[in-house]
Amino acid sequence: MLTIFDRRSGDTNASLSRRSLLKIGALSVGGLTLPDMLRLQANGAAPSGARHKAVISVYLQGGPSHQDMYDLKPDAPSEYRGEFQPIHTNVPGMDICEHLPLQATIGDKLAIIRNFKGGGGHNSDFIMTDSRDPAQRPGIGQTVSYLRGGIKDGMPQFVAVSGRGGGGTAWLGPAHQAFQPSGQAMNNMKLAIPADRLSDRRSLLQSFDRLRSSADATGKMAGVDQFTARALEMVSSSKVRDALDVSLEPEEVRERYGSKNMAWLQARRLAEAGVSFITLRGPGGWDTHRNNFVTLKKQLPEVDRLMYALITDLAERGLADDVAVILWGEFGRTPKINTGAGRDHWPTGFAMISGGGLRMGQVIGATDAIAGKPTTTPYTPSNVLATLYHVLGIDPSATIPDLSGRPRYLLDDRAKIAELV
Repeated sequence: MLTIFDRRSGDTNASLSRRSLLKIGALSVGGLTLPDMLRLQANGAAPSGARHKAVISVYLQGGPSHQDMYDLKPDAPSEYRGEFQPIHTNVPGMDICEHLPLQATIGDKLAIIRNFKGGGGHNSDFIMTDSRDPAQRPGIGQTVSYLRGGIKDGMPQFVAVSGRGGGGTAWLGPAHQAFQPSGQAMNNMKLAIPADRLSDRRSLLQSFDRLRSSADATGKMAGVDQFTARALEMVSSSKVRDALDVSLEPEEVRERYGSKNMAWLQARRLAEAGVSFITLRGPGGWDTHRNNFVTLKKQLPEVDRLMYALITDLAERGLADDVAVILWGEFGRTPKINTGAGRDHWPTGFAMISGGGLRMGQVIGATDAIAGKPTTTPYTPSNVLATLYHVLGIDPSATIPDLSGRPRYLLDDRAKIAELV
């Protein structure tokens, strides 16, 4: 917890201790201190557009079974087709699983990519970078953070509401790892002095200067400067904490998501408040080598409810064209059901996108009669990421410098999904 002692607060320790000040300087967001984030912002934050754009990425860890969710094959032999039946959506020709009835009512707000080719192993970093070595390319969230200066208008630009976010920072460094708003990270945002005490920046800086010279001759207090004062001012504004406070939502909105799923509502609130890239880990585990259908009968209704709640909530708040939601995993499952009533790893999978100003109400691509291989040119994570960069107003053909100053492309394949843009 970040604590600033104050004589007028009645604390017996009336002075700012060296340890307390170091806590201020080290208050971090995903490994980046707030003073450092503010320096990055001051040294070249991306210009703001007319409307804020955001992406919410929902990751189904383990590899979701594409042919049991969005690409059913009811005419395939029984050892391939599985137990579930397709149902119609409100878009002709877009059939999905019977355990996704809520999404079936909003098919016009969905775009299902059936010719998606993922990886071959459990690696969330791969779909966030399109690289099997996250040290070689930063993830999309980390890159967006870098391009947006870490903090923009008081909000961190990359937030992992649940899970770690996926991807690495590569040469961007830990400064742009995701802010994870849980546990101590939220406790660190609680201040023990009134906000009006932080407004007198000059007086605060004078106190810091005196302490820097008298309490620390080693130079370790160098981070306590005008950027630290601004960091304190930002923390005291409560903007991030308010965005995460779902109690500010009407009860009927909270009920739509369900009491156990407030992270999803937080994701919508963060996007609305100015965060550019937000990640969520979907409920349950999707590595269904055994009992695939038993597991999915439990998990699909929950995913259905949450995706419906998030997509309709964004639409009702006028955010559908500004916020894209993507649901995906690292790969799909084998066409043939194994002896344990499960499906094993398979590169062909799916990605489902909603909103972001993209073209909705369509199925993109197709697979063969057993959902084994795409019958159209497959789209890779790189193509999906290029499309998400497009949503955010970032040119996927742009470059950023590495540690040696050499320009590096954001992606190897910069082609966007043509049917969506």
